[in-house]
Order: sequence, then C-alpha cells, then structure tokens
Amino acid sequence: MILRVIPPINASGRVQMAIDRWLLTQQIEGQQPPSLRFYTWEQPTISLGYHQKSYPTFWDTLPVAIVRRPTGGRAVLHAGDLTYMLVMSGEKLLRKTHREAYCYICRFLVEGWRSLGRELVFGDAGRGYIHNPSCFGTATGADLITLQGGKFIGSAQLRRGNAILQHGSMLLNLDQSLFLKVFETSPPEPPSITLPTTVIIEALTKAAGDCFGLELVSQPLSSEEWAIILELSVSET
Repeated sequence: MILRVIPPINASGRVQMAIDRWLLTQQIEGQQPPSLRFYTWEQPTISLGYHQKSYPTFWDTLPVAIVRRPTGGRAVLHAGDLTYMLVMSGEKLLRKTHREAYCYICRFLVEGWRSLGRELVFGDAGRGYIHNPSCFGTATGADLITLQGGKFIGSAQLRRGNAILQHGSMLLNLDQSLFLKVFETSPPEPPSITLPTTVIIEALTKAAGDCFGLELVSQPLSSEEWAIILELSVSET
C-alpha cells in the first residue's frame, strides 16, 4: 500500500475544501490510495464546521473569507496556520470508535512533532466546547495540546462509506489581532515555532509513512484532477 503525498498548495478556502471533498470521494470509490497533504490559505479565512448553523453577522464585515468545512467542529481562523489533511479507509479503521480513530490517525502528528522536539498530548474538554465559537477556545479529545496546556492542533473528522477524512489546523503563526476581532476574546499564546514550514511538513510526512506502514509517493494533482476540483469549488458551498 502507498500513501499519496500531494505537495503543499496555497489556495482559497473554497478550493482547499473542494480538494478535500474530492479526495474523500475518490477514496470511497476506490479510485485513489490513502492521501496526505498540507496546505495554506491564500487569504485570512474562517472555516465553519459543517453543522455550525450560524455565525456572528459582523464577521461579514471583516477582511476574511468564510467557507464551510465538510467536517464538524467549531469555527477556525486560518491566518498563519498550517493545515493537514489525511483520507484513508479500511474495515479495521472503521471498526474503531471516533475517539479511537482520532487517536489512531493523530499518531503521526504526535510522532512527527516529537521528532521536532515538541511533545503533544490529547485534550480533555467535555461537551462544553459547543458553547465556544472558536475551535481553539477549548481542546477536546480530538485535539492535541502542549504539555503546558495550550491547544496546538485542532482536528475534525468525517466518515463516509468506508472512508475517513480528517483534517486540522496547526497553530504556527497566528494573526493575534485578527483573532481578537473575530472571536472578541484573547488569542491563544503563540507557540514560538521558528522551524521552516518545509522542515515541519517533511517530519510529519515521514512520521505518517512510519506510523501507517505505507510507502510515501509524492504525486501532485494532475491538470485533469485540477479541472474537476475547480468545477467542484464553484458548484459547492
């Protein structure tokens, strides 16, 4: 088995979500191997959880784009973060509970960041997180926090058919002033990450191959794939 590694892409939120949805569909249909990618956002963007029914109206007046994720959870401000996406399938994986699946997939994040000198553990917030508009306001069992208690990676998951899509935001260089404007609360403490993004992606990618026992194969999106994805980004909200 191989793990398709798609080189980093900087694009709009609509395009990024279209790529994630398309890769999930491809996995469900057996058209693609498990896939991993890391990406950044071409402009500050708030991504809403799939079930997030509403958001403050003043967000529409801010210099941010707003998109909806295919996964659940609360709103995330993407402004200086690094996002990861992993899609995979298998009966063994699907037999796991949601918590077990998060733990299974997040191993590569834990091991990758450990190789970079940063220890991470799972959060333990209860259902009270639903009352916080910001994903980074609380850390649930799906999230990874530092040993000092600060939330570092917020993740969300979607199961469809025989496949699981998991993606999440890594708090690297948060725009703190914009976070304050959006959520009207103090932003999380900066994590003091000075490593180049390329080094981070390389370490996490290697960890994914090791943790899942898959051969890493770098394969950019083809022109044909891009054509389908761009059409999806226009047709879906």
